[in-house]
Amino acid sequence: MNVHVADSGAALKVRGLSVAYGDKPALSSVDAAFQQGRMSAIVGPNGAGKSTLLKAAMGIIPSISGDALFFGRPLDEVRSRIAYVPQRASVDWDFPATVIDVVLMGLYRSLGPFKLIGRGQRALALNCLEEVDMVSLADRQIGQLSGGQQQRVFIARALAQKADLLLLDEPFAGVDAATEKTIITLLKKLVREGGTAVAVHHDLSTVTAYFDDVLVLNVRRIANGPVDKAFTEEHLAEAYGGRLVQPEPELA
Repeated sequence: MNVHVADSGAALKVRGLSVAYGDKPALSSVDAAFQQGRMSAIVGPNGAGKSTLLKAAMGIIPSISGDALFFGRPLDEVRSRIAYVPQRASVDWDFPATVIDVVLMGLYRSLGPFKLIGRGQRALALNCLEEVDMVSLADRQIGQLSGGQQQRVFIARALAQKADLLLLDEPFAGVDAATEKTIITLLKKLVREGGTAVAVHHDLSTVTAYFDDVLVLNVRRIANGPVDKAFTEEHLAEAYGGRLVQPEPELA
């Protein structure tokens, strides 16, 4: 049985998406839809293509075939409505930037070329840092923070963009319980206010509590739809090869 959510009103829809690293398939003709106003998880074993799906949809890595639509339109037409939070492992934490610098980076696209950050933008950035309880560290170098603090800063940057869709790659990986609670509370608030969140997620034990919808993936789509229909023992066994063990965070 292959549950697949209807794509009407999708914030993100991928169609026939295929990606390979060398001669190794990473995604094989994946169709999936993530509905507006919902919290969606992407789950699957290591090497399933979870992070790859987000990166290919965003054009960060090339795809062999297929495409992605955001709110029914190509990425370039709606890029300002989308915020992407990468894995912490993929970020250069030695980059000489302060916490507030990183948050302000989320505003550059909306400012346009040759516009300078003003008092209003700085106030917005500080307000977003307040939401993740990081305003007291606004002038700290980003590399001096703990893993959980770094993730809070990236969530604050996404909030500053005031995006309609947040794409998050392993947002809870390697963070403390307090940070995880802060992040999920903010995401649920975003969704209640009409936003959409899609997260690569590795902790199967929290899927039901955190998310409305799920894509179960292992190179190909196993199931995609509401958690109560798609997140089943049958689909998980198919994705994880019958071994329902807790996977480690994916690094690629």
